Amino acid sequence: MTLGVSPAVDAADGKLIATAGLIQVEGSGGGGIVPWATLAGYDTQEQTSASAGVTQVNLRDYRLTTYAAAVSFYDRIEVGVAQQRFDLKSLGGEIKQDIFSAKYRVYGDVIYTSLPQISVGVQHKRLKDEAIANLLGASDTTGTDFFVAATKVHLGAIAGYNAIWNVTARATKANEMGLLGFGGADNDDYELMLEASVGMLLSRNIAVGMEYRTKPDNLGLGESHWRDYFISYIPTKQFNVTLAWADLGKIAGAPEQRGLYVSLSGQLW
Repeated sequence: MTLGVSPAVDAADGKLIATAGLIQVEGSGGGGIVPWATLAGYDTQEQTSASAGVTQVNLRDYRLTTYAAAVSFYDRIEVGVAQQRFDLKSLGGEIKQDIFSAKYRVYGDVIYTSLPQISVGVQHKRLKDEAIANLLGASDTTGTDFFVAATKVHLGAIAGYNAIWNVTARATKANEMGLLGFGGADNDDYELMLEASVGMLLSRNIAVGMEYRTKPDNLGLGESHWRDYFISYIPTKQFNVTLAWADLGKIAGAPEQRGLYVSLSGQLW
């Protein structure tokens, strides 16, 4: 969700500050709701790094909390694990989902190559609480998403400020990221969904922007596309905080699911 650089930053201990982005709600490195081509840590080709984070999205009828950690190896491979806890505030109860992810940087660098950095990734999801997914007619309670992402930073592109964009294409069967299972009566095949992020670094440590994520409607419940508008503060490589206004539309038939997104994450080593 945030990415920006300052040429004056000392990169001796790894990449430039802010170039690792965040850990998104499914445990992959990148934005808030969208995985990016960036890896989760600040490691160079001779280093490894580990990052962790917690995110909460507090909506009108639901609350999503994600605990995640990721390890990045030699600026090439990222592996991550996350658990999502989806509280049904109006109905009572909780849905838990475990996610195991991996990402491989295929080409480029977000700053130093003329073409964008490109990565491919996978997110394998396993529902721990299957009752609601089965009740709604989901075909499966485990599923795997596949994605390819392209990310690029443009230094001084907008009135002297650094700009960032990302585009992700995801093949998925997931209903609400998998929290309501995978596939359904209306569709049980993989669909290609597009996701995007744009942002601008207002200073070395503060970024603003927005994200958009399209999603399939396999259950016939009118599943909505997602968007958020964010501000991120990245004082050091070891800590960052993001606030966003998230508009997730209709979830499980309940409309107007909007609310505050808060994320804390950072590099452990």
